[in-house]
Amino acid sequence: MSARQVRFQQVDVFTSVPFKGNPLAVVFDADDLGADEMQAIARWTNLSETSFLCRPTDPAADYRVRIFTPSLELPFAGHPTLGTAHALIASGYRPRQAGRLVQQCGVGLVELKALEAQGESGNRGWAFAAPPARVVPLAESAHAALAAALKSDAIDFSATPCAVDNGVPWLVVRMRSAEACLALGPDWDALTAVVHAAGMHGLAVYGPYAAGGPAAFEVRCLMLGGSMAVDEDPVTGSANAAIAGLMKSQNLRPGAHYIARQGTALQRDGRVHVDYDDAAGRIWIGGDSVTIVDGTFLLG
Repeated sequence: MSARQVRFQQVDVFTSVPFKGNPLAVVFDADDLGADEMQAIARWTNLSETSFLCRPTDPAADYRVRIFTPSLELPFAGHPTLGTAHALIASGYRPRQAGRLVQQCGVGLVELKALEAQGESGNRGWAFAAPPARVVPLAESAHAALAAALKSDAIDFSATPCAVDNGVPWLVVRMRSAEACLALGPDWDALTAVVHAAGMHGLAVYGPYAAGGPAAFEVRCLMLGGSMAVDEDPVTGSANAAIAGLMKSQNLRPGAHYIARQGTALQRDGRVHVDYDDAAGRIWIGGDSVTIVDGTFLLG
């Protein structure tokens, strides 16, 4: 049987500057691929996630996406949601409603809206409406173990650390400053034990910048097994959604809009736009994306 050509893109998400964001592989026309084939491709791309564009089964959706890490399928993830939308529009797709998309995925329907064009490139990024999350505060009895595992006395425990699951499970921890966030050098084994005891597989840690800083917050996402097979993620949509939602519930949000920076510790420069739409009860997580590779896969 002859090989079949399937369109493929690799995009950099949460940046308009190539190689400064979080890469994503996008495979088009994936309806005929089985889950085992998708998993094999995701294992081969060896990126944190690979997304597969399919025809929707829900009439309200523009498209359906399946998202795979090198080891398993995720019901939702943020940077694949934005990168897939970018790739779909770049391929020539015209949304049924201008400036809006509805994505069907494992958590159901996720709304997206286009951001205003940015910079000389005129690139128009996308934002997704953060899906509902399950939030469970970390037991106070675990606070000392968390501080010891992070090897830091700069955790802001006035904002209770919480396990937040919005399709990807994060333990969210606030530091007293962005500098304290960047300075972390954890005991990985001890931190893994604390995070897994909370039923999570990753730590989303953030700290505020002083006025005039490069962003409102610095964010770091540390991966600790499960579906996340790397030590630190460059820029993370689901974690920023978890942080934004938790700040709102803890009355700590800095206003109706802010920008978070992520990836500094990895020599990246991701920027995440967060908007609170109180009237609609939504939190929008957005950013730019840029196409790096545009070609085809040969599937035999």
